[in-house]
Amino acid sequence: MNGQILVTGGAGYIGSHTCVALLQAGFDVIVLDNLSNSKPEAIRRVQHITEKNLRLIRGDLRNRDSVFDVFTAHNIQGVIHFAGLKAVGESTEKPLDYYQNNVAGTANLLEAMAHNGVKSVVFSSSCTVYGVPETLPVREDSPLFAVSPYGQTKLTIEHMLLDLSKSDPDWRISILRYFNPVGAHSSGVIGEDPMGIPNNLMPYVSQVAVGMREELSVFGGDYPTADGTCVRDYIHVVDLARGHLSALAQLSNQSGVSTYNLGTGKGHSVLELIECFEKTTGQAVPFRMVERRPGDTPVVYADPSLAESELGWRAELSLADICADAWRWQRNNPEGYA
Repeated sequence: MNGQILVTGGAGYIGSHTCVALLQAGFDVIVLDNLSNSKPEAIRRVQHITEKNLRLIRGDLRNRDSVFDVFTAHNIQGVIHFAGLKAVGESTEKPLDYYQNNVAGTANLLEAMAHNGVKSVVFSSSCTVYGVPETLPVREDSPLFAVSPYGQTKLTIEHMLLDLSKSDPDWRISILRYFNPVGAHSSGVIGEDPMGIPNNLMPYVSQVAVGMREELSVFGGDYPTADGTCVRDYIHVVDLARGHLSALAQLSNQSGVSTYNLGTGKGHSVLELIECFEKTTGQAVPFRMVERRPGDTPVVYADPSLAESELGWRAELSLADICADAWRWQRNNPEGYA
């Protein structure tokens, strides 16, 4: 794909790692980010890793005029769309914020794309659209039933993309449903930098290991799993970034909408992850068992075979790689990008 690639939310955790992959593959990258949950330092570090430049535009997808201006000013040929709020718990407290940011912002983006004849997009979706899976592993044709406002915004955007494709066959759309992104770039220069108390397991584990937090709370030890703790499909963020490049390349050979699970196809429990982290890094992770957290599903893991057969992509990095890279990032950056 020639021309520039617009990465919305490109200063964020997954976005920044994908920008590294794009630049190393020779793409000309523009990032549009309102920096509400990210820092410009991430972009500076992306440029340091790749020794290549990209353009960062501070803007908000909710501002329709500014989104149109980006497309007017640049020769954009394709979009990777990450931008959006992403905390499941927060979405139950502030649902309107999530619908405004995620759904209304995406509508503005797609309208600007259509107006400028840019009809290739890779969309960052989530395994939350499956709700509580009826069968495992989770396939792309599994029933869809989001149980949180966050998940519902992702599902609503997926429906929006399907409707858009039906209305205009020139659209080329790839929907990527992530499972549990973790880890960091092997350089230790970029990684996950949550603001405040982490919502996800791995950054909390890392912060306990580095001494920022006293102990980890493990929510529930009585689930119907081998050790009683929840099981998830943890995918290295670098593998995930590669998946976006594979999806972007595939857009040239398709029309309409394609949907792919990006996961490893294997589940690991919370206690397995803690044990692997301690063994890989030599750092103790004190934890205590607490009550279950409402809404947590006992076991979720992907069937990623469709992505392998159609995109030629599969996860290559192990749980030990994930732990080593997450620890390298945390050790080198105990306070994140600050």
